[in-house]
Amino acid sequence: MATFNFIHFLAITTLIAIVTTITITAIVTTTATTTVITTAAAIKGAYWFDQEIFPASAINSSLFTHIFYAFLIPNYTTYALQISNSESNSLSKFTNSLRTKNPPLKTLISIGGGGSNPNLFAEIVATRAARAAFIQSTISVVRRFGFDGVDLDWEFPKTVEQMSNLGILLREWRRAIDIDSKISGKPPLLLTAAVYFADSFFLSATQRRYPVASINNNLDFVNIMSYDLYGSGNNSTGAPAALFDPKSNINVVSGINLWIRAGLNPNKMVMGLPLYGKKWVLRDSNINGIGAPATGIYGVDGTKAFFQIEEFNKETNATVVYDMDTISMYSYSNTSWIGYDDPFTVTIKVGFAQALGLRGYFFWAVGYDNDIITRQAWKAWILYERH
Repeated sequence: MATFNFIHFLAITTLIAIVTTITITAIVTTTATTTVITTAAAIKGAYWFDQEIFPASAINSSLFTHIFYAFLIPNYTTYALQISNSESNSLSKFTNSLRTKNPPLKTLISIGGGGSNPNLFAEIVATRAARAAFIQSTISVVRRFGFDGVDLDWEFPKTVEQMSNLGILLREWRRAIDIDSKISGKPPLLLTAAVYFADSFFLSATQRRYPVASINNNLDFVNIMSYDLYGSGNNSTGAPAALFDPKSNINVVSGINLWIRAGLNPNKMVMGLPLYGKKWVLRDSNINGIGAPATGIYGVDGTKAFFQIEEFNKETNATVVYDMDTISMYSYSNTSWIGYDDPFTVTIKVGFAQALGLRGYFFWAVGYDNDIITRQAWKAWILYERH
């Protein structure tokens, strides 16, 4: 506990005083060579999914650099992206809406997502023919609709073999993108991936690690899903995206450190930030801190967008608490309890990301916060950047 408090104290006091010296140059070591990679432009991204209440035209481009269109799913037989008429209309509307934005945005098609079948991707990466069909279709679709890149969100590879095959896919994908660029005369497409909060699935019975060397060599950056760390399946309250956790190694800092120790170049790491929280039903309204007994998560998965949380806090006159141990917020009213991030906790996380020399941050999902948190994150990054 003493070690945790010391690290916690250093992090908070450093961030409040503003990081005065940030070393962003990263050394990436592979089995063959050691390469020094210098700072690239910061990533300030967000995922967007097609929704009536928040069309792509509503995205404030001044707050982001990259927007990820979520999601497309490959065909289960051909393994290629086969675009339906409705998807074609949605993709066209998306790119047309953002193409005229000022400042301009980089746009990427994200493939997969949490609701997709992970076994489909296991089949795709298993053979050269399946990989080739998949890769060529992604390049074709991205070029056809005027996107700047493609993102893979495979949640998640289940075996050591699948992880190895993922590394092969990334290598072949990068090669195909380079060839496409030479033939078309256009800039190479961006190639990114959304990955687990840590480099390994250390909690699983099947131990496996991401192919870090292939990620370093072939991806422009990775979106680390530093959220959904606590939620469904837990009968006590908790922070869904705790920066620290004195009782567990399932937290943002632990995950980022594991990636760095595994050899991932920090300048390729983009920290995930949630624009939502998780709601529980308390067993006893008088016991209402983090770790309080609950009858379970509220509804299907407890998810509440930040703007819904603000409405809840106001309408119920909820008690709002900042938890210093986890760097998170929670609020409660009667037996309703919500854990979440707010502008203050996100500011601390952004400073932490910059202190570690990470490439930037991304949100799931744009439209969940009425630009309140996303605007603060943008300001915080610029603030730390200037000191």
